[in-house]
Amino acid sequence: MTTLADVARLAGVSPATVSRIVSRSPRRVAPELRERVLAAVEELQYVPNAHAQLLARNHRSAVGVIVHDVSDPYFAEITRGLQRVATEHGRLVIICNTYRDPDKELEYVELLRAHQAAAIILAGSGHHNETFTHTLDAKLRVYQATGGHIAVIGRHEHTGHAVIPANETGGYLIGTELYALGHTHLGVIAGPKHLTTTTDRLTGLRHAARDHGHKLPTRHIAYANFDRDSGATATAHLLDTQPHLTAIAALNDTMAIGALALLRTRGIKVPEQISVTGFDDMPIARDVTPTLTTVRLPLADMGARAMTLALQAPGTHQVEQVPAELIRRQSAAVAPPRVA
Repeated sequence: MTTLADVARLAGVSPATVSRIVSRSPRRVAPELRERVLAAVEELQYVPNAHAQLLARNHRSAVGVIVHDVSDPYFAEITRGLQRVATEHGRLVIICNTYRDPDKELEYVELLRAHQAAAIILAGSGHHNETFTHTLDAKLRVYQATGGHIAVIGRHEHTGHAVIPANETGGYLIGTELYALGHTHLGVIAGPKHLTTTTDRLTGLRHAARDHGHKLPTRHIAYANFDRDSGATATAHLLDTQPHLTAIAALNDTMAIGALALLRTRGIKVPEQISVTGFDDMPIARDVTPTLTTVRLPLADMGARAMTLALQAPGTHQVEQVPAELIRRQSAAVAPPRVA
């Protein structure tokens, strides 16, 4: 590999001069020398050592993003927004997948702090685990004390800026829509019990039931893993144990797609016999058959907001609320007359 010394020899300058130029040191360098060095860099295809530059400039350029699973469309959309802002600011994004393992989340915070990441963004849901939450917050505060910036997406009890999607409002909107269509027997495919996102969306649905004079029995709720296959499995469970249901509200679009697939294999028509709704409004929600009624969260914008907050100058921590919007499509209709 080409070294800094190679560039210095070709340009006819000292290694220190090359170092100042390629590391963008604030110390002034004569324009003629700068041109010679940059020409040598180009000719030799020299790539500076990022770690050495970090030490030389005392400048943090990488941003760590901790997600549950970037292959999940929810996190893929958020990451798209994060990446856009990071690119505009010349920042490197390091994606860390926890697969919803709290221990991995703690490990990644430590690793990112050790690598002197400029900021850490937590893009997954908060956890209903007091011990874990306390431990993670303590690690984040230590990182923050060393100059690191922190932003979270979703409801977390941690230090740092926060971008909060209206999950509870979204649950209320989808519940209100189904009750208005005459569905009095709703089934719910919820996410993992230990996640705050699941709790918030379920809370919204329960409030809608109460406001419309109904209840949402525990037996009408099946918990899944926010993925397609578990959504299909949860749907099968609800159909087998609660055959009178006329609507299924899945608390993300991926599980709703699993529900649609299971219903199709059983020959149950959507929405003629049963309505299905999702949550998040992934791009695929417009392409499935029937198109999916869902709650829209501006996921890419949420990512962009979080990255913008994480990169701004230190100051008062900010909390940005993100609204939810009901998107009506073909998968939800008036409840069948026989049970309406």
